[in-house]
Amino acid sequence: MELDLSQTEENYLKAIYSLFVVSNKAVSTNKIAEKLATKASSVTDMIKKLAEKDLVNYVKYQGVSLTGKGKEIAIHVIRKHRLWEVFLVRHLGFQWDEVHEVAEQLEHVKSVKLTNGLDAFLDFPRYDPHGDPIPDKDGNFIKRNITVLSALKEGDESKIVGVKDSSSAFLKYLDNAEIKLGVEIKVLHKESFDHSMMLLIEGQKISISQQISSNLYVKQND
Repeated sequence: MELDLSQTEENYLKAIYSLFVVSNKAVSTNKIAEKLATKASSVTDMIKKLAEKDLVNYVKYQGVSLTGKGKEIAIHVIRKHRLWEVFLVRHLGFQWDEVHEVAEQLEHVKSVKLTNGLDAFLDFPRYDPHGDPIPDKDGNFIKRNITVLSALKEGDESKIVGVKDSSSAFLKYLDNAEIKLGVEIKVLHKESFDHSMMLLIEGQKISISQQISSNLYVKQND
């Protein structure tokens, strides 16, 4: 029997999953509170509710992790979110910096038939507009060997494949700088003082800060 979860409960599961993926360990309630911009006391109350539904494991002072069922639900919500982002960009003319908040609302639609139909309608996209992989209907993610641009050395060539920071401000910066997913780049120079970089992008030289390079995912050329 499917659990009838609230939007808030689904948001908690999604937040815990995303934090766990980064750290690969149980997540503290303070980290969850920071992620969801709420009070630690509110997080504790919600974690107890989710634990009663067997969706999370919580050990005081050790952190929170998802159960198998909790992980399944979190991935399903992420799948819906990313599919809706693709739909909004491809078919409704949204820019990539506009889709997140709308997808946050649409991701809570419960219909599995709708989600699978949307996936088929979009011809089973593998990535969302920000380069994040879209899990398939069984919850499987594409595995890929990527790194952040800031980790590259002078002379390295790669392709921009995603963003670590998907905030509207960062995405607008990239648009203004004409830095797009899929473009080939070469590191011409890496400044030892502040780790800023001079890049060659589509025949144009552009200088970016370490803050920018550390928020761009790249796949190095073989």
